[in-house]
Amino acid sequence: MNKLNVLYEDNHVIVVEKPFNVLSQGDATGDLDLLTMVKQYVKVKYNKPGNVYIGLVHRLDRPVGGIMVFARSSKAASRLSNDIKNHKNFKKTYLAIVNGTDFDNMGTFKDKLKKLDNGNTIVSNDGKESILNYTVLDKNIEKNISLVKIDLVTGRHHQIRVQFASRGHALCGDQRYGLRDNKQLALYAYKLEFMHPVKKEMMSFELLPKHTDYWSYFNM
Repeated sequence: MNKLNVLYEDNHVIVVEKPFNVLSQGDATGDLDLLTMVKQYVKVKYNKPGNVYIGLVHRLDRPVGGIMVFARSSKAASRLSNDIKNHKNFKKTYLAIVNGTDFDNMGTFKDKLKKLDNGNTIVSNDGKESILNYTVLDKNIEKNISLVKIDLVTGRHHQIRVQFASRGHALCGDQRYGLRDNKQLALYAYKLEFMHPVKKEMMSFELLPKHTDYWSYFNM
């Protein structure tokens, strides 16, 4: 089993790094998932008999790496889920490397996005309003790519990937909405802020990806 990178833990929450290409929770593939890894970590560390409760309150797509928080009690899960549902006291900030350099250094994307039965998401008039704000952190003119920071206002399925791809700036390594180049998807949830469900304090965590393929786009 992969070694879990734990950033913070107490009796109510546990904050960990989701590796690239690991499922947030199990699916039909039967592949190892982060939820199972967290349960096993808690079970072993605290020598807990029987089943361990770990609440999944948000997800990252399989190819995306980054910071996630899990609840260690049903009360914590309920409070975190309510904050996410109400778009308050819970914020994910992403880093992405996208194709192209010919766009404003900061801006807002607004679209209506619709998830299709085949798992893809498209821009559609009958979709749900989707908003993100971005800031360009660096540009590589020679490679024609840009490093951007992204604040999600809404959290739609494949939102970041589709909103950039629909403007001709698909994320590097995006096999679904960009080039099928078999490279790592360059999208990482590097910052997570949330209200602690019991202590009622704002918690903030930051982590840069160590995955070498991610930064090789930029020669970093």
